[in-house]
Amino acid sequence: MSETAPRNRRPENQATEPAAGAPKTLGAAGAGIGPAAAERTRRGGGDPAARGRTTIADGVVEKIAGMAARDVVGVHAMGGGIARTFGVVRDRVPGGRSVTRGVKAEVGEVQTALDLEIVVDYGVSIADVARAVRENVIAAVERMTGLEAVEVNIAVSDVKLPDEEEEPTEPRLQ
Repeated sequence: MSETAPRNRRPENQATEPAAGAPKTLGAAGAGIGPAAAERTRRGGGDPAARGRTTIADGVVEKIAGMAARDVVGVHAMGGGIARTFGVVRDRVPGGRSVTRGVKAEVGEVQTALDLEIVVDYGVSIADVARAVRENVIAAVERMTGLEAVEVNIAVSDVKLPDEEEEPTEPRLQ
């Protein structure tokens, strides 16, 4: 009998082909990598965040910021004059309520900048309301999107007085 290895055997230091359907990877034995590295390779190669790209539309950030701003005590409404007038009509249409009214976002790959236009209730500290809106919007946008909110500009366009009507209860024309 010969002392040479049979021809159908592979040397111990070469990678072997996995069974059909099994993920292909360099084996830990003979390849010089540890079990953790072999596991990462088997699952797709490292950090999952590096396996693709996520884009977030301006409208998504605007909705998040609009909801966060409305949650602050002292914010009566969002948007200014004409936007609010059209908003009253839009709110009456089922599904027409716009949470983005009074919010404009510019979204980059890792940062966003926001402009908000608000109406505050009479008697509240505008500075305190603006600070609270800014903090709430930044926290919500950064938590939900992972984007850095580098700028949140707030324009107070009106003050809601206690005796002002919100909107006409009935149309004047029939």
